[in-house]
Amino acid sequence: MGSLPVTVTTIDSAVGPLMAGVTDSGLALLEFSDPARLDRQLATLERHFGPTRSGPHPMLDRIAAELVEYFAGTRRRFETPLLIKGTPFQEEVWRALLAIPYGTTRAYSDIAERLGRTNGQRAVGLANGQNRIAIVIPCHRVIERAGGLRGYGGGLERKKFLLDLEARGSDPLAGTPLGAELER
Repeated sequence: MGSLPVTVTTIDSAVGPLMAGVTDSGLALLEFSDPARLDRQLATLERHFGPTRSGPHPMLDRIAAELVEYFAGTRRRFETPLLIKGTPFQEEVWRALLAIPYGTTRAYSDIAERLGRTNGQRAVGLANGQNRIAIVIPCHRVIERAGGLRGYGGGLERKKFLLDLEARGSDPLAGTPLGAELER
């Protein structure tokens, strides 16, 4: 068991209430308030970091402010420090998710290939589903190769909302030859 006390609170957001958990070192939890999923995530959180307690914390204020900016379309990158703890493979997947640019998506198979795991898309999907820091570690940006939305811990309607939010605020030419030409 970990030894860092985790301060938790509920943050209201455009996608419903989110449970946030922080230590003095950073954000360890940002989860949708689905009771069954939240109970599992809190149990894992306590196993990795220690007991939780409700209350105020400057790091909670920081992530709440960043979420307001994100949902307003004025923040594309989160700056709150993250506490990522899982299996080595989970951590590798979560770090790969952090590299997906705002307003873009990647297929599960793309992530698997990037990690050198040919045919590892199911394992990537499982690791994706265990992500305890929703939105900030953008597991919502991972879709099926054919473009379909696959399961999401917060529900497919939230995943679609997040993808649509980011699509509205992204440059549709980014990553294309024309976009590169305009950047010069």
